[in-house]
Amino acid sequence: MAKGIIGKKVGMTQVFNDDGTAVVVTVIEAGPCIVTQKKTEETDGYNAIQLGFGDKAEFRTNKPEKGHFDRADVTPKKYLKELRDFEMDVNEGDELTVEQFADGELVDITGISKGKGFAGTIKRHNFQRGPETHGSHSHRAPGSIGATDAARVFKGQKLPGRMGYDRVTIQNLEIVKVDTDRNLLLVKGSVPGPNKGIVWIKDAVKVSN
Repeated sequence: MAKGIIGKKVGMTQVFNDDGTAVVVTVIEAGPCIVTQKKTEETDGYNAIQLGFGDKAEFRTNKPEKGHFDRADVTPKKYLKELRDFEMDVNEGDELTVEQFADGELVDITGISKGKGFAGTIKRHNFQRGPETHGSHSHRAPGSIGATDAARVFKGQKLPGRMGYDRVTIQNLEIVKVDTDRNLLLVKGSVPGPNKGIVWIKDAVKVSN
């Protein structure tokens, strides 16, 4: 069984425990999300719901999308996400909020990490640099990238290239506070992505003891 919600990263701050210790938290505007589709084993072969988050302008919605949203009798949504084996009994058009989560609960959060652009091996893969002086001609070069008899570069070789902008999941993050009035989740630690980035929040699948 599972539960989840789509949210937007607001930023980071800190809150204080009862004993006065500061806890660094990420503020996430989670929902409200609308159920745009409900799948069952009889019709689709598995049980799942599709959640929609963020309004989308009508003129940016094509005909297939418009028909999909009209069937569920909801306004067009910008972000869609499917959640399998949802534990609550909901129907198309229902609204989901942060009320499904509780303080102290552990969640997994998925987002797109910050894009760093083109980066060299020192920044991208934590390579060591070469000597600065004594006639060295290899300062920030990656060095050898393979054997001579292979006559090619093997897949997976660590080389310069685009850094960041990857799908990243952080597991077992603790919910410090649930603000139902403002649809906010305060999660301990950092989550992937920039401010205003879209994140996917689900209950933890590998709860640590």
